[in-house]
Amino acid sequence: MNPSERICAALDFPSWERAEPFARAIAPAVGMLKVGLELFAAEGPAAVRSAAALGRPVFLDLKLHDIPNTVEGAARSAAASGAALLTVHASGGAEMVRAAVRGAGGKLRVLAVTVLTSLDAEALRAIGLEGPPESAVVRLARLAVGAGAGGLVCSPHEVRAVRAAVGAGPLLVVPGVRPPGAEKGDQARVATPAEAVAAGADVIVLGRPLRDAPDPVAAALQIAASL
Repeated sequence: MNPSERICAALDFPSWERAEPFARAIAPAVGMLKVGLELFAAEGPAAVRSAAALGRPVFLDLKLHDIPNTVEGAARSAAASGAALLTVHASGGAEMVRAAVRGAGGKLRVLAVTVLTSLDAEALRAIGLEGPPESAVVRLARLAVGAGAGGLVCSPHEVRAVRAAVGAGPLLVVPGVRPPGAEKGDQARVATPAEAVAAGADVIVLGRPLRDAPDPVAAALQIAASL
């Protein structure tokens, strides 16, 4: 990958009307566009098709977590939308991940989300997961890859440990990335884009640092140069 191909720009907008100007401007400067829950809830599969028409793969970040049969059907529908990547929660269990892969039918890559980047050790203890986040992340990463997931989502803090645990094959997509000096917002486990890639991230996801920049294209080019 060249540096710009490693950047996934999140289309975190409440409608395609609001997202489209940003998406059209940023698409030539990045390698992927992300449609998440906010935009998908507003526009449905049409948002995926519209984003894909801009010539970049679409990362459909729905973080599916339900019984296997439901997730299999949802993955089948997502594959028909034209998305290239789809997220499910690894904590849904191995059978749920296998069901997602079956539903995808080889038409898209299933990524398993390990531990949300907004959670720190204290938050994990509150939901019954003792120990440092890295332990839970690595355990869930092994489970998901063993169940057929083609990639993983983890914070920059766990990339090295995850790569060591699952090998070179799975795609590692890393949110919780902030340029030097940027506000963390609601993210708990963050790093700079350069640090994330140096640790082994294949793709870094950037939302607010691009969306809220005075010049999003210039911001994307600056981040690519830092890689």
